[in-house]
Amino acid sequence: MVAAALARIERADPQLCAFVEVWGEEALRRAGELDTRLDRRGADRSLPLAGVPVAVKGRRGLHAVGPLLAAGGVAVGATSVPGPGTPWQTWGLGARGRTVNPWRADRTPGGSSAGAAAAVAAGLVPLATGGDGAGSVRIPAAWCGVAGLKTTRGRLPSGDRTGLAVPGVLARSAADAGLWWRVVSEEPVPAEAALPVTAVWSPDLGFAGPDPEPVALARAAVERLVAAGVVRLVRPRTPLRLTDPGPAWLALRTPGVDPAGAKRVRAENDRRLAVLFADAELLLTPTAPTAPHGHEGPGNRYSTSLTWAFNLSGHPALSLPAGFGGDGCPAGLQLVAPHGRESLLLAVAGEAEARIGN
Repeated sequence: MVAAALARIERADPQLCAFVEVWGEEALRRAGELDTRLDRRGADRSLPLAGVPVAVKGRRGLHAVGPLLAAGGVAVGATSVPGPGTPWQTWGLGARGRTVNPWRADRTPGGSSAGAAAAVAAGLVPLATGGDGAGSVRIPAAWCGVAGLKTTRGRLPSGDRTGLAVPGVLARSAADAGLWWRVVSEEPVPAEAALPVTAVWSPDLGFAGPDPEPVALARAAVERLVAAGVVRLVRPRTPLRLTDPGPAWLALRTPGVDPAGAKRVRAENDRRLAVLFADAELLLTPTAPTAPHGHEGPGNRYSTSLTWAFNLSGHPALSLPAGFGGDGCPAGLQLVAPHGRESLLLAVAGEAEARIGN
């Protein structure tokens, strides 16, 4: 498996530029050790990722993949992240140039987990680690047509002083993302979700101005979930209208800025989300407000407008593929759950794939 992944990377990465480093010799050595261990012992339940090629976000990402390596995963390389001066972390810079979207080379894959999403979407690896500070896992997952999970604030170690950035994963399926979650969280396999799961749909969270096409694609994906018996839409007692989290997010990320206003926004949005989750198990929104932009940059639009609210609040969120726009690029549906309910997100996503397909 590792040799095949390295061969795919060698063939495709000159065009994708998804990797900044490829660790071929070390990966093959590690794979050989695993082969020897399995030959001696046979199946080993302590190695649920035995031989699975894993891409690591950025050159400094190895420190975060210890549980994956202990479970038998093999790190094959470091994926691209944005270069210096990149506006809003929406693309990556690989060893051979800018990272491209596998569906259209003139479009960005999103970011900052740019190379991770491109590598998974192109089938170079089945799993790639990511980090999500404002949507950096979910946006590239949406724009590349893969699954992307952002975890609950505080559930996994993070070096971000603000607490806004948390670990996440990009995967070709909800089942693969679920396997990653079981390894890193050490939680038992969750019971199946009681279907249909109650959910509230919001196209804009009460403040964002998304384009019509991403909204329509996400809404169509919701209707497919409803028709398949995966979710049941409910009307909340109070319509969800969050305060725009952008200024608060920026204040928390800017040293020397008084965070009092940001804390007030966080508290008020947390209150409104608590009211919503008292009525429903999930919140459903488009993942990104626009289609993938070109390599010239995002312009004046915030691709984070529908995602960074949940970095501020700390809720877990998952992006699932929601179809393709008129430009041929994927769009995403974002599922948000109460704190600590990653297993619910993954169970619903798994049912969606089983009943509808990816």
